[in-house]
Amino acid sequence: MPAPLHFSSPGAAWSVRDPAELALRIRLQAVRMVAPQGFGYLGQALSAAEQVAAVFAAARPGRDRLVCSPGHYVIAPFAAATALGLLTEEAAATYGRNGSAIEAIGTERSPVVDYTCGSLGQGLSAAAGFALSDRLRGADRRTYALVSDGELEEGQLWEAAIFAAHHRLASLTVLLDANNSQVDGPVDTITTLEPIAGKWTAFGWHAVDLDGHDVEAVLAALRAAEADDRPRVLVCRTSTGHGLDCLPDDADGHFIKLPPELAEAAEAELTAKLEAHRA
Repeated sequence: MPAPLHFSSPGAAWSVRDPAELALRIRLQAVRMVAPQGFGYLGQALSAAEQVAAVFAAARPGRDRLVCSPGHYVIAPFAAATALGLLTEEAAATYGRNGSAIEAIGTERSPVVDYTCGSLGQGLSAAAGFALSDRLRGADRRTYALVSDGELEEGQLWEAAIFAAHHRLASLTVLLDANNSQVDGPVDTITTLEPIAGKWTAFGWHAVDLDGHDVEAVLAALRAAEADDRPRVLVCRTSTGHGLDCLPDDADGHFIKLPPELAEAAEAELTAKLEAHRA
């Protein structure tokens, strides 16, 4: 079955009966996508799995939008789309290969998501633009934007946050993956971001601070956002190693190395967890 080009494409269809199972499948699929290269952005899928699973569970297929601001996080929507049949296994197997549209860092040609960025900090601007455009056209759509905590170091993100709050773009919800990880090391050793929720509140947003690995809590917060009269941000506290116990303690969460023996152990662990969850 041909995959729809984007999350909001007319004709896009999927169903999520068990968001917790989908999060496990996202992790397993991400391991399979990274394993052939032996390294990649696996940590981003591990930290964002529940957030992406909750978005697919909450969104209306073919209507609502998904923006993935940090381009390297696109592995998680790709993995979810593969698990749900929106992206073929064959396409997912080309992840990160030269010439493939399933790129390791998302671009303007990336399928599944409605918008993604190479440079960090720009996705919220696009998401706010979508939300304002939908209001002006009277379109009944919600926009979900996946943002990373490292992007809070970018000034453009805060300009977009001010804009969205000023226009009370209530159809916009941000999932902020606060995993305290970036290429230079732990985020809090580079820049002090706390209190994160307090900053968004001061900018006029409805901010919720929660466990980003509690998929039911994330889903409940997404559904509650539908009644808001202003934009909402979910500050999701996560870890780049969550759900994969076989990773070494010193694994670089930003760009995990996955040699064959570790990839085999990771697949076996996640397969067992998935089978146990289904039992």
